[in-house]
Amino acid sequence: MSTSTDLRRKRLLFRSWHRGTRESDLILGRFAEAHLAGFDAGQLDRYEALLECSDADLFDWVSGRDAPPAAHDHDVMRLLLAFTAAHPSSAP
Repeated sequence: MSTSTDLRRKRLLFRSWHRGTRESDLILGRFAEAHLAGFDAGQLDRYEALLECSDADLFDWVSGRDAPPAAHDHDVMRLLLAFTAAHPSSAP
């Protein structure tokens, strides 16, 4: 693993824990701690794109109130959904 990839993972972890709402921090921070180390470059790209989404949208997708749009219906989103289902204390 390259130093730039390590740095990218650290930045993504920080962004995951500092979203703006405590609920999002808990969901995304715990998910990032559990999965970022195993993500390849493409998965890191897809996760970073998810972090660009609003907390309200992410919350709706994770809670099942709304389905993620096609652009965010991918392996990383499915991992996030499975993670929140398996860890209800992380979910809304």
